[in-house]
Amino acid sequence: MVRVAVVLSGCGFQDGSEIHESVLALTALDRAGAEVTIAAPVIEIPTIDHRTGLVQGQPRNCVAESARIARGKISELWKLSPLDFDALVMPGGYGAAKTLCDFESRHAAARVHPILASFVLALHLAQKPIGAICIAPAIVAAVLRDNGISARLSFGNDPQMASTLRAMGQESVDCAVDECAIDEQRRIVCTPAYMYDARISEVAKGIDKLVAAVMRMAAAQAALRPRAPR
Repeated sequence: MVRVAVVLSGCGFQDGSEIHESVLALTALDRAGAEVTIAAPVIEIPTIDHRTGLVQGQPRNCVAESARIARGKISELWKLSPLDFDALVMPGGYGAAKTLCDFESRHAAARVHPILASFVLALHLAQKPIGAICIAPAIVAAVLRDNGISARLSFGNDPQMASTLRAMGQESVDCAVDECAIDEQRRIVCTPAYMYDARISEVAKGIDKLVAAVMRMAAAQAALRPRAPR
């Protein structure tokens, strides 16, 4: 069975993981037969009122918030070993750009949460596929930039975002909301999802294609994993 880590950043697109993208990715992975582990970093995050967009109340724990999507079955990211997984999938949402990295404020100079950066790099160097949804390619771009690696990534078709990717040393490719962009050499798959003002059915098509591509690539890794003795 293909083992996939899904990294979340909270619950809700304004201060955490985009819920539609997260659930659609988890659904597609389940249909594909993946064994999924959901994780999040141990960090405090601001709480946003999704009706007004204003900061509300006290900060919340990222793991506890992500557990809302995971139905309580959540791991702390630092406890995960890249050796235990065949692939990584990261949904978007502002949490991906504010908590998992600081792309929202630093743009092309963004830095990734160090535990996640190590996890992403280890999987990439082991040639294990990475699926990045919506704004999550910023995480991949920053990790690759810091290690002198270039890949074909996509935020959709926004010229400013494409320029930022190029400033991070990456190649920007256009991608429709219901498609995915695949870098076969680097084993990275992106789909823009809610980088567009899109219908959930359109977002679902793109995420389905991303998961299919990630699972195809990950199957080879799973086949190389030593089998447990009977």
